[in-house]
Amino acid sequence: MKLEVYADRMSQPSRAVIIFCKVNGIDYTELKEDTSKREHLTPEFAEINPMKQLPAIVDGKFKLFESHSILIYLACAFPGVADHWYPADLFKRSKIHSVLYWHHSNLRRTYVINTTILPALGYPSNQQAADEAEKFLVSSLSEIESFWLKGDGPFLLGGNQPSIADLSLVCELMQLEVLNEKYRYRLLGPYKKVQRWIKHTRYAISPHFGDVHKNLMNVKEKLKNKPLMEANHGGVSVSEQWWRARM
Repeated sequence: MKLEVYADRMSQPSRAVIIFCKVNGIDYTELKEDTSKREHLTPEFAEINPMKQLPAIVDGKFKLFESHSILIYLACAFPGVADHWYPADLFKRSKIHSVLYWHHSNLRRTYVINTTILPALGYPSNQQAADEAEKFLVSSLSEIESFWLKGDGPFLLGGNQPSIADLSLVCELMQLEVLNEKYRYRLLGPYKKVQRWIKHTRYAISPHFGDVHKNLMNVKEKLKNKPLMEANHGGVSVSEQWWRARM
C-alpha cells in the first residue's frame, strides 16, 4: 500500500514531512486535514492519531505520529534516501537527535500564532504572552547562531548537506515569513549565520521547498501590514489549541 501522509500545510512539521517525501522520491498520498475546520478532531482521525495532532502517517498497517519520529522512520524505511538526511554513523545520528530534542523544548513556541495570526482572526491581545514568546524565540535564534551553526559547513552541526534537523528547524522558522517585514527583520536581522543557513537549506531542497510553502506565502499576503498583537480568548489559550493541532 502507498504511504499515507495526513497533513495541514499551515503546520510547520507537516511541511517538513511532505518536503522530505518529495525530495527523496517517496511515493505517498497526501490526505489533507484542515485544522481551521477542526477536521483533525474527528473520531476517524483519532483512529490514526489519538493525540489528534498533525502530521501523521500510515504505512500499510503501521501508524505513526510526531514529525521527528516520522522523519526518522521515513529515512530508515524507504530505499534511496541519501545518507546525509539521517546518517548511518551512530555519532552523527546522536548529534541530530540532540538538535531535534532541543527543537521541541525551545524553538517550538507560539510567537507567530500569538502576535499575528490569531489577532487577524479577531482575538484580543495579551502583551505579556507576546513578550514571553519573543524572549524564547530570540534565545533560540541566538543558540542556533552561536552553537548549532558553529561548525565549518553551511548546515547545522557543521554539515555540508542538510539533515532532517535542518529541514525541521527551517520549516519552523519559515513561520516568521507571515510577520510584518519590519518585525521580521528586527528578529532575524542580528543573526547573519541563521539567515545564511536558511538560504542554503531552501536552495538545497528547491523547488519542493517553495512549492510546499505556497499556502504560507498566501497567508503572508493576506496578513500584510497587519499589526503585531497577542491573543487570548476567554482566559483559555486559543494559541495553545492551534499550536497543538499542528505538531
